[in-house]
Amino acid sequence: MKKIKYYIASMRLRTLPLSLSGVILGLMLAAADFHLRWDTVLLTLLTTALLQILANVSNEYGDYRSGTDSSDRKGPAYSLTGGFLTEKDFKRMIMVYVILCAVSGIALIKISFGTLIDIEPCLMILLGAAAIKAATHYTLGKNPYGYRGLGDLYVFLFFGLVSVTGAYYVASHDIRPLMLLPASAIGFFSVAVLNVNNIRDMETDARTRITIPLRIGERNAKIYQTALIAAGWICMVIYTFLRVLDPWHFLFLITLPLFIIHIVKVWRRSGKALDPALPLLVMSTFAFSILGGLGFLVFLF
Repeated sequence: MKKIKYYIASMRLRTLPLSLSGVILGLMLAAADFHLRWDTVLLTLLTTALLQILANVSNEYGDYRSGTDSSDRKGPAYSLTGGFLTEKDFKRMIMVYVILCAVSGIALIKISFGTLIDIEPCLMILLGAAAIKAATHYTLGKNPYGYRGLGDLYVFLFFGLVSVTGAYYVASHDIRPLMLLPASAIGFFSVAVLNVNNIRDMETDARTRITIPLRIGERNAKIYQTALIAAGWICMVIYTFLRVLDPWHFLFLITLPLFIIHIVKVWRRSGKALDPALPLLVMSTFAFSILGGLGFLVFLF
């Protein structure tokens, strides 16, 4: 019982708004175009949350084994480094969350498509398996992609393209090339969250991994951060103009000041002082996704 709070802490629930941003936007845009089943919506959100928790637990274990989570790390201390949980505890957690992700994902596909024996559900099962592997191999495995400077690419793919278009497709059974624009917007913002985290941890990351900020330097990493935010906004604005024009569709513009404040913080701070910029960007992205989808739903009424 004493370990329960550390199990919960290792779930890092504060990261859920970012992982849910993409699927929420995808589901809301699908709801604006089609009639959705609530069980499909709920299972999509549950599966996404479980995948994020699996990634969090796996990353903590991987960082601990590699020595990245040392005592002088700029970010928050975790359960393994504090000695509150053992490696055996984490291995069990990872296995449990892999099983939960698989069960929830298969249930989602079965309810959405009505069968598991067809081309579309089989492809979705393969995509789900890839998502589970991506969640566990960011810092774990023989050659973790997070230590080779590939984290940005995987985050863009799974937090952006797969998250938004996948949620839209599972809910509607329809895919439109135009959906790549809002998907890219969330992808760029998600990469920006990873990037500012990597800027903060440059000193300790240099011992164990390769990240974009370590490759290009702090100043260029901040330029990259600004470009990511700008690219996300450009994608969503273009998407909105390409749809039927209505003032409600631009509801997401309300969040623009939050992103500007974030950029200002990134340029003015370094190291641990960047900590407040992380939750600000996460919650800004979450609000952006909700308002971005809500603007299209309100238009229907």
